Amino acid sequence: MKILVAVKRVIDYNVKVRVKPDHSDVDLTNVKMAINPFCEIAVEEAVRLKEKGVASEIVAVSLGTKESQEQIRTALALGADRGILVETGESLSSLSVAKLLKAIVDEEKPDLIILGKQAIDSDNNQTGQMLAALSGLPQATFASEVSVEGDKVTVTREIDGGLQTLALSLPAVVTTDLRLNEPRYASLPNIMKAKRKPLDVKTPESLGISITSTMTTLKVEPPAQRSAGIKVGSVDELVEKLKNEAKVI
Repeated sequence: MKILVAVKRVIDYNVKVRVKPDHSDVDLTNVKMAINPFCEIAVEEAVRLKEKGVASEIVAVSLGTKESQEQIRTALALGADRGILVETGESLSSLSVAKLLKAIVDEEKPDLIILGKQAIDSDNNQTGQMLAALSGLPQATFASEVSVEGDKVTVTREIDGGLQTLALSLPAVVTTDLRLNEPRYASLPNIMKAKRKPLDVKTPESLGISITSTMTTLKVEPPAQRSAGIKVGSVDELVEKLKNEAKVI
C-alpha cells in the first residue's frame, strides 16, 4: 500500500505571531517555521501503518516556496520514504492546494491519502474535503483512530456526545484530529538519512494546474489585548463585580 501525506509549512506553534505594520499579512521575518501540527500527526499515522506492515511506501507532499523542502525533509526524517514539492511563490487558497494535490494523486495513485484536518495558520478545514470531492474519493474527517484491513479503512471520529465509526473503501482521504496519536521526535541518524532520500520538485505549470485565486486578503489584525485579571476577597465581592462591572449576571 502506498500512502500519500500532505505537510504544510507554518509558523511554529510556540512562536508569537506578529502582524506587519501595514496590516497586509503576518510578518514572517526571522520567524521559526515548522510542520503544521495536524500534518505531523498525519505523518506519524502513516509511519505507524508502515511499521505494522500495512503500508509499503510513504510519500510526503508539500506546496509552496523552496523553503518548504525543510518540512518535507522533516517528514522524511520521521519515516516517509520520498518527497514531492510543488514549488510556487504564489499564495495558495485551499481550492488551489486541493487541485494541486489531486494532480499529484492522479500521478502517484496512492491507496490512502492522509492530511491534517486543518492548518494552524489559516484554520480553514477545507483542503481534505475539497481533495476528496475533486478526486471522487470517499473521505473521513477528524479521525481519532484509523485501522486498515484489506481494501477497507475504518475511521473512528469524535462527534458531539460520542464516537462515529466509518468504513471506507480504498483509495480514500482521511484527515487527522489531535487525539489520533502523539508524533515522535526525529532521531539524529534519521535526520542524516533524510538528506539522502529522494525529493522531486514540480511546479503548478508542469502539473497543468492554474492557481489563480479569487480571494483577496483585505486586512490582518492581531487579537484584541486582554485586560489583566484581579483577585477578589470574597464570594460577595465576586458576585458584585460580575453583576455591576462585567454585567454577566
